[in-house]
Amino acid sequence: METVADNQNVKTVKKLEKMFGHIDYRHPPELCPVRDVMSVASDQWSTLIILWLGYFPVLRFNKLKKFVYGISNKVLSQRLKVLEADGYIERNAYPEVPIRVEYSLTEFGQSYVEKLLELTEWMQANSPKVLANREKYGLL
Repeated sequence: METVADNQNVKTVKKLEKMFGHIDYRHPPELCPVRDVMSVASDQWSTLIILWLGYFPVLRFNKLKKFVYGISNKVLSQRLKVLEADGYIERNAYPEVPIRVEYSLTEFGQSYVEKLLELTEWMQANSPKVLANREKYGLL
């Protein structure tokens, strides 16, 4: 008799097979959509920027810098440009003196926030396990 856990494992294996089963490991593809998209959207700074823009509908550069603690102006500026180019966020500049620039999520970015929230909830729930394992291995 198949349990719910067994059924979930079968579904996971099928999804992984669909994702990786066609790859010839002797001649890996030059373009990997997972690697390409995830490298931009999942670095620590981009993830935090996207999550904060999910929480606040509109943020200016300095507010983002305040919330994304530890990021430099240069890195924040670079990350914002890449996230805009990939379609996660939009930048609105207003012709005022001084110029006012606001950032917000696109519909695509909002759909990514929904997926990120699932992952961050899992991370928060499992953080004690990770910390206990690190302590066990002397990494804390």
